[in-house]
Amino acid sequence: MQENINTTKRSDELTLVLGGTGKTGGRIAERLWRRGRPTRIASRSGEPSFDWNDPNSWDAALDGVTAAYICYAPDLAIPGAADAIRDFTEKAVRHGVERLVLLSGRGEEEAQNCERIVREAGVDWTIIRASWFNQNFSEGEFLDMVLAGAITLPAGDMAEPFVDVNDIADVAVAALTEDGHAGEIYEVTGPRLLNFTQAAEEIARATGRKVRYIEIPHDAFVSGVAQSGAPENIAWLLDYLFSTVLDGRNAHICDGVERALGRPATDFSEFARRIAQTGVWKAAA
Repeated sequence: MQENINTTKRSDELTLVLGGTGKTGGRIAERLWRRGRPTRIASRSGEPSFDWNDPNSWDAALDGVTAAYICYAPDLAIPGAADAIRDFTEKAVRHGVERLVLLSGRGEEEAQNCERIVREAGVDWTIIRASWFNQNFSEGEFLDMVLAGAITLPAGDMAEPFVDVNDIADVAVAALTEDGHAGEIYEVTGPRLLNFTQAAEEIARATGRKVRYIEIPHDAFVSGVAQSGAPENIAWLLDYLFSTVLDGRNAHICDGVERALGRPATDFSEFARRIAQTGVWKAAA
């Protein structure tokens, strides 16, 4: 079901969730629905359909919307993202959107350029500037590596305060539905730093399986991604993240989750125990 309109609510309370089938968007939409919030998911397969590469699809998605969660895929660092964010934001304001919540990335100059566009839109805004997701190990790019027992990446010993996507979703829903979040930049991280060796150890401890981190040369990683048939923009992004963003600039903890929600951020060990119980990390027989 792509749209949930509660007839007891005014139609002008409609919230648009871009990337509504992704890691953050799906969780945000589910939380909004549970609150009885009229919600529209925007995706290529949705109704109405939304495609970042087709501005003609944006009007139908924005019709009647007053609050929007903006998640640009695959990342705000991708060339051309700032132009898309500018065009979408301007169109959203013309449609009467009064509140914008942008998912951004830590330590990405390109992402901060996109933040400025949203902040200068002339409506209420909230920025959620996130560290790397815990869920990359359970739903995304690193899952197959975990299942194979070897997380092979060019990350060295660099530490990252991995953040739980559920925390991001809770912050986004608060920003979309509650007062007091306009004009805030919430830099959201987990409560401690872990390098990839430590993250692998946490997963191994939670699953009772052998899971380890194996460092590989950056050039070999990039070549492997290209040979895997990954889309060109994904290959570019992974190269960018491991060569530029994971250089120590983000190796510190921030209090965005606590400031927004009044509670601590979820620890990686809690995430690992929770996911292990689902069986997602169970190796194939």
